[in-house]
Amino acid sequence: MATKTKKSGGARKEVAKLSRWLHIYLSMVSFAIVLFFSFTGLTLNHPNWLGGDKQIEEKYKGKLNVIWVNQPDTNKIAKLEIVEFLREKYKVKGAVSEFRIEDYDVTVTFKGPAYSCDAFIDRESGTYEITEIKMGVIALWNDLHKGRDSGKGWSWLIDVSAVFLILVSLTGLILLLFIKKKRIAGFVTAVLGLMISYLIYLIFVP
Repeated sequence: MATKTKKSGGARKEVAKLSRWLHIYLSMVSFAIVLFFSFTGLTLNHPNWLGGDKQIEEKYKGKLNVIWVNQPDTNKIAKLEIVEFLREKYKVKGAVSEFRIEDYDVTVTFKGPAYSCDAFIDRESGTYEITEIKMGVIALWNDLHKGRDSGKGWSWLIDVSAVFLILVSLTGLILLLFIKKKRIAGFVTAVLGLMISYLIYLIFVP
């Protein structure tokens, strides 16, 4: 009986030790993540505080190789050449989110965090008009917070960050179980926090 109790106590210590280790080091790893998403949570909710709603719009006109767009067979329209031409000449950023071919024109749209660019190309003449919109650093951070037009790599980072924060929360909860004097008060505080959040939702969210 004493052996079983000893083994049980040893297992509990190992769980507590592992939880403490995970909690400390995951907290350190995710510190920058928490800081970033906390700060951008504020700027996202109040975009005008630090000029996050400001934008610069620029327009360009020109003419490209008409052979690229003046093709009866739309499958032969030189999509790659058009995109690379715009990138090289105007330093267009972002990923191509749309390449739409109509009877008389072609529209190419580039999207990135705090950035957009639309090119409208006449298929008969090859003339084009470009509208480029650039926003500031705060808008960039806000878009990264939302994962808007940020690419798959950043999307993966958001997922990994979410997993890290879940693990930090769970290991903190496990550690609380091993502190007898604070266990009940800790759980009561956690439940109260949930209830207060839910009440705020019920009262203030239309």
